[in-house]
Amino acid sequence: MSDRLKGKRAFVTAAAVGIGRACAVAFAREGATVFATDIDEAKLAALKNEGVAEIAKLDVRDSAAVAAVARRAGRADILLNAAGFVHHGTVLECSDEDWNFSFDLNVKSMHRTIKAFLPAMLEAGHGSIVNISSAAGVFKAAPNRYVYGATKAAVAALTRSVATDFITKGVRCNCICPGTIETPSMLQRAATAGPGGRDMFVARQPMGRLGTAEEIASLAVYLASDESSFTTGVAHIIDGGWTL
Repeated sequence: MSDRLKGKRAFVTAAAVGIGRACAVAFAREGATVFATDIDEAKLAALKNEGVAEIAKLDVRDSAAVAAVARRAGRADILLNAAGFVHHGTVLECSDEDWNFSFDLNVKSMHRTIKAFLPAMLEAGHGSIVNISSAAGVFKAAPNRYVYGATKAAVAALTRSVATDFITKGVRCNCICPGTIETPSMLQRAATAGPGGRDMFVARQPMGRLGTAEEIASLAVYLASDESSFTTGVAHIIDGGWTL
């Protein structure tokens, strides 16, 4: 531990697995007091053994629940938005329900949490918001990622809007745009592709491997810390060269 986040309070969504979990653990190891949330209480409970201070079940699609948990958590210096869903298909396979669900979870959830935590950040005169977007949709189109790409492009635009509106108030907002990261949800998608599904994902990576959630978390720590105090409104790509 190097205490890069010592004395800071962090609120993390989708923290039970994958990138959200890696970020919650990394924040705690760097000295932050972490409040971790997810809909999966069982997996969330394991974070207590990783130094996470407090956990709570939270469906980020529920505005009232987000507001209530934000009141319980109190002021946050860091807000990490990691909730998301990857819809597979083109416009022809995207129903109105698919569209609405994807935008509600991938984009509107961030609107809810930012609106809940921003006032206290403004009152304190500082804060760092980090949103998980994607290289797909922001920097490059990916096959069968129609609504997913649209939502992640929206996250990047949302990020820039928040950064612009509060740039003189001490609050920064950045997003991280990962490439293909080996997480439980990614491995589940690979499994549905049949035998060799994971190898198919690896084959399209210039580096010949998938990224790790911990690599994304390292960038999140930097953006959450004072080391990035001159950085706001930026979509940070971390994709192993996929978009080159």
